[in-house]
Amino acid sequence: MVHYQSINHSDYSLEEREILFRQTKQRKDTPHVFLQTCNRIEWYEGEGDIPEEVVQHLFRVASGLESGLLGEQAILGQVKEAYETAKEKYRLPASLHKLFLAAITTGKRVRTETAIARGAVSHSLAAIELLEEEQTDWRKSVITVIGVNKLTEDTLQFLKNKGAVTLFLANRSLEKAQPLAERFGCNIYPLTRKHEILAASDIVLTATSAPHTIINKADIAPPLGGWGVGVQGLTLIDLAFPRDVDPRVATIPGVKLFNLEDVESRIRNNLFLRKEEIDKAEQIIRQEAARLQEVLERRKLYL
Repeated sequence: MVHYQSINHSDYSLEEREILFRQTKQRKDTPHVFLQTCNRIEWYEGEGDIPEEVVQHLFRVASGLESGLLGEQAILGQVKEAYETAKEKYRLPASLHKLFLAAITTGKRVRTETAIARGAVSHSLAAIELLEEEQTDWRKSVITVIGVNKLTEDTLQFLKNKGAVTLFLANRSLEKAQPLAERFGCNIYPLTRKHEILAASDIVLTATSAPHTIINKADIAPPLGGWGVGVQGLTLIDLAFPRDVDPRVATIPGVKLFNLEDVESRIRNNLFLRKEEIDKAEQIIRQEAARLQEVLERRKLYL
């Protein structure tokens, strides 16, 4: 009979997961599928019958219903990688093959036929969604990212994925900014030249660790004649806490300012929409679980 062990973020602390991980790695080297992510360690082994509990659990994992972040994309690839790794290392029983192939099919169906994985749930991607609502022309817009950290790195990656061409990276330390600029093909500028940067930019995304605002009303000079018909205004997205941009900047005609509250409001809305898709996802899981059991029953007739 196929069985599994799950050590996950819901039932165990980080320290407990680390201890159990070391113990699990010392287990006998029998054919199995070992799934490891930042939030879970799972071990599947055995042959013959597959209990409904095992099927439901793995199908829910592959569909993102058991993830800390509902509907996360990465878990399906991790399930597939764990299965492929096990295939290379062991001669897996037929039951494990069928279980994991069915789980991968289920995860794909859930992501294709529901909105469980749609909508940004990270700050950087939610910022990109806000810009998309502004009908941003990624190829024509001059975009500046201020700050060097994981958040701005992710933001630059999403901008490149969208097709952004003209990217500036501004930071207090040019040396610290250099590797990121080279990676994404950005021109880099010291933050001391922020007046020039703001004047040249159509969009500014900022996320520094400064303890005070770094962009104030006096730093922004609208073009002669102001922003108007046929002249793109300035959009700022402030992802920093505490804020990088003085909120009074939003009173300048032609300037749009989004802050952390706007971004997090979008994330909450996206998570709410994902939760509404749970019933659809569970229906697909039931369908695929029934299909797997039919396959297994037919197989028994020929054994």
